[in-house]
Amino acid sequence: MKLNPAVEAVTQRIIERSQPTRSSYLERLTLAANRKPGPERLGCANVAHAFAAMPVNDKLRVVTERAPNIGIVTAYNDMLSAHAPLQHYPDLIKQEARKGGATAQVAGGVPAMCDGITQGTAGMELSLFSRDVIAMATAVALSHDVFDGALMLGVCDKIVPGLLIGALQFGHLPTVFVPAGPMTSGLSNGDKSKVRELAAQGLVGRAELLQAESKAYHGPGTCTFYGTANSNQMLLEAMGLHVPGTAFINPGAAVREELTREALRTVLGITKARRFAPIGQVVDERCIVNAMVALLATGGSTNHLIHWVAVARAAGIVIDWNDFAALSEVVPLLSRVYPNGAADVNQFQAAGGPGFVIRELLDAGLMHADVLTVRTGGLREYTGIPSASPDGSLHWEDAGASRDDAIVRPTSAPFSPHGGLKLLAGNLGRSVIKISAVPDDRHVIEAPCRVFDSQEALHVAFAADELNRDLICVVRWQGPQANGMPELHKLTPPLAVLQGKGFRVALVTDGRMSGASGKVPAAIHVSPEAAAGGALAKVRDGDIIRLDANAGTLQVLVDAAQWEVRATQPMPQALIEANGLGMGRELFASMRRNALSAEQGACSWL
Repeated sequence: MKLNPAVEAVTQRIIERSQPTRSSYLERLTLAANRKPGPERLGCANVAHAFAAMPVNDKLRVVTERAPNIGIVTAYNDMLSAHAPLQHYPDLIKQEARKGGATAQVAGGVPAMCDGITQGTAGMELSLFSRDVIAMATAVALSHDVFDGALMLGVCDKIVPGLLIGALQFGHLPTVFVPAGPMTSGLSNGDKSKVRELAAQGLVGRAELLQAESKAYHGPGTCTFYGTANSNQMLLEAMGLHVPGTAFINPGAAVREELTREALRTVLGITKARRFAPIGQVVDERCIVNAMVALLATGGSTNHLIHWVAVARAAGIVIDWNDFAALSEVVPLLSRVYPNGAADVNQFQAAGGPGFVIRELLDAGLMHADVLTVRTGGLREYTGIPSASPDGSLHWEDAGASRDDAIVRPTSAPFSPHGGLKLLAGNLGRSVIKISAVPDDRHVIEAPCRVFDSQEALHVAFAADELNRDLICVVRWQGPQANGMPELHKLTPPLAVLQGKGFRVALVTDGRMSGASGKVPAAIHVSPEAAAGGALAKVRDGDIIRLDANAGTLQVLVDAAQWEVRATQPMPQALIEANGLGMGRELFASMRRNALSAEQGACSWL
């Protein structure tokens, strides 16, 4: 299938824009790849330290026989449901390595935090920058430099982007990502949201709310809504960095263990064959475009408009929100998964999952088929659904037709001819909106605004019945430099309640909302942020704001001359001091100080 001209044009634009930085990156990768293996290159004391704790037979293999040694970087902890299943993965991987005449070592661990736990608390202000901490921890783990390949064990929001950014600093290594899968379905996401809205109105108490939440989040694995964690997995499939079809297999499924073993066999196969498919070569401009297309086709998390900008930069590739916007014009929406629909990710998988979506996009010429992946069969291998025979052998079947066209549809009959994300621009700056879940009659909201300096202030106003009218809520001082750009999920229930009462409401913020914005129009990631002198710092209560997702504009309707001379308010000193104290926020001061804008990936390391 001939590549779609718009996809080709965006790709070419990225290639040309990235030429200097990408060339420099590839030169460094080639130099690292052409060195002797670690046990031959390092001094005797270095080698002895590296393998001192290995079992004797493994030590013999790696030192004397010069067998491949695979480094494992893991986000395991037993507090977070998504990462608890990773506990025994290193043992499986080491067993499989020995079968293949190789060795494996846990090179290091990376922190993993859960936005669901820290939501609405001070700890949430460490969340975004935890991505860069994870990237640094990955680099520390691999810096021992005795590995011939790597396996990345991690799943959730900041963990996968952080692992990927870190792994790309060691782009000469073949690298495979190993997920754990989603938890089985519990209370539906729709029913959970209804209880949250009732709680926001005081119609149910804490006991009822906790019961509902506990039924929704009830076991090992990722949450079952299509937020950043599960969007991560979809994008890794589209980038060819998984064993095909691994993303949404439940932790307890029989095939799960065999897929983990296959991840080792995959990275070992690349290493032994000396096939030049290190991660720095796999993640090229076409690969990044494939990830962007997959995100748009599935209505994935808006967080990836930050994270994948940073991921691309780690590989010397420069993308921006204009690229996402151009692709969104031609990439159709092929899936409806909560918050863009009623289904959860388990139902998405059962209906065809990533295999169906990737096949449809390839067949329509909307993805690059001629890319490297960690598999010899290329991206076409990612159009199958895996299963295991009684003897443990894996095989993949074509995803076939959609098993539920309320969840996934072909490109010939999409839910929408355009992707789920839209770029907004105007005198308030640049921002993004996730429109795939927003009703058509809410794509344009024009109303007076109410300005809040924190999400807590909005909750107070809502509880006092001060917001019962057509209204655009502006929540500022929520960007990377202000307080680390936390998720503002707790704004969703009150805004949804107001919309449910018939009011035309919207949110405008320099913070993040991910998939939680749902049916409420939300212009998020506004850049420049207020703390960096952005226009949100000029907005006043009562200003008329027009959010127009159809036209792609975000405007404050104030006379241009008056707007030009209006003073930019400084961030309140009390808020600056409060944002920097407690819950470890002191340690992140330099990250806040050095953070780039959301559109530049909110990177603290560039």
